[in-house]
Order: sequence, then C-alpha cells, then structure tokens
Amino acid sequence: MLRLENLTCGYGQMRAVHGLDLEVPAGGVTALVGANGAGKTSTIMAVAGHVAIRSGRVLVDGQDLTRRPATARVGAGVAIVPEGRRLFPDLTVEENLIVGGYALPAARTPPNRERAFALFPRLAERRRQRAGSLSGGEQQMLAIGRALMTEPRFLMIDELSLGLMPKMVDLCYEALASLKTTGLTVLLVEQNTARVLAVADRICVLESGRAVWRGTAAEARADPRLIESYLGEREAPALP
Repeated sequence: MLRLENLTCGYGQMRAVHGLDLEVPAGGVTALVGANGAGKTSTIMAVAGHVAIRSGRVLVDGQDLTRRPATARVGAGVAIVPEGRRLFPDLTVEENLIVGGYALPAARTPPNRERAFALFPRLAERRRQRAGSLSGGEQQMLAIGRALMTEPRFLMIDELSLGLMPKMVDLCYEALASLKTTGLTVLLVEQNTARVLAVADRICVLESGRAVWRGTAAEARADPRLIESYLGEREAPALP
C-alpha cells in the first residue's frame, strides 16, 4: 500500500528523516516506533503532504504522490489522525465529522457519519456537543472518525494513546482492531510498547531519522534486546 524510497524530509534547514526505505503491506497494522525525535511524526506528515520532501519518493498503491498536494493525497485514499487531534473546538461533534468529509460528494456524508457513530457510540451520544468540551479520549475518537469520513484505504494515526486514561485507550484500540478486520491499511505511531506489540503486524524502529530495525511484531516480541535497546517500556502517560 505504501512504499517510501530513500525518503529525506524535514523543516527548514533541519532534516528529520534521512534516506528512509519503508514498505507497508496492504491490510493490517504497521507500527513506527522509536524515541521522541526519531522522525516518526515527520515521516507520516511527509506522506500526508504536510512536511517538505527533500529527496526520495512516496508511492501509495502504486501512485507517485511525492509532489502532489495534500488534497490530492486525500483523493488517493490517504487519511491522517494527527498528534494533538487538531479538531475544530467550537464546532460540534457532528459538524467536525461533516467537515472531515468535505472531499466527497455530499451524499456520502450521512452513511459515513453513521459508520463513525457505530464505531464510537459515545460520539453519537455527544453529537450536538462542542468538540472542545469533550474529554481527551472522546476527542481522539472524533479525530479518528473525522479521518474515516474520507473513506480512506490507508490511515495513519499519530500517538493513538498519548495522554489518555486507560479505559479510553482500550476503547480506541478496540476500534482499531475493528477497522483492521475491514482490510483498512494502518500506519501507527505509538509510544506504548505493550500496545504496539499486541496490535501491529509489522514494526519499523526509527532512530535519529533512520530505520534501524524492521520485522514482524512476533520477531520483535521474541527479541528482548530489541525491546530494551529501542522500544523500552515507554507506556503512554495517563491523565489524572
């Protein structure tokens, strides 16, 4: 689904990712892991079209999107749930979902909205509530639902569990497991090692903008040196 060929990207004069090669097979979950500053967010933002690509190529389902604008990437089936959610706080839950589906014909909005509500019943209960008044976990649900409004084939999620209470983390990962059964391809950035190893099919470890390990989650679980050296036990902190 995704192929990165010698990708180098960054901000201004700073290069955050250096010559990254990565393949994400169609279907299932591939996780990008590594310490803060390793280049995980820069990678997925480059794929989404929000970080400048200095060299290399981004191919999604065989299409070269390297020089295409972000809107064209949405049209190619790419969606992103950014770190920090970036919702419209003064709009309601339902209005945020409607905005998320702007790229599709209006007739697609109602069924896509109802699918988001079916995935996250809590959002249906709060459909008239302003997004800024939701809890952190509810906002994360809404950010995922908004991304799904474009009917993506390739979904990227940045820091799914960061700052969420354990119960909300459970609900978000239950939704991810449900999406996985539909054949949706997911590229996940996550600091919670235990969750990553439980849900992902494949792992790519980044360090200082370079890939230092690639393999299956089963191979990662069987290699304690890998976990100690690169993954550690970085559980996402929970809010009080």
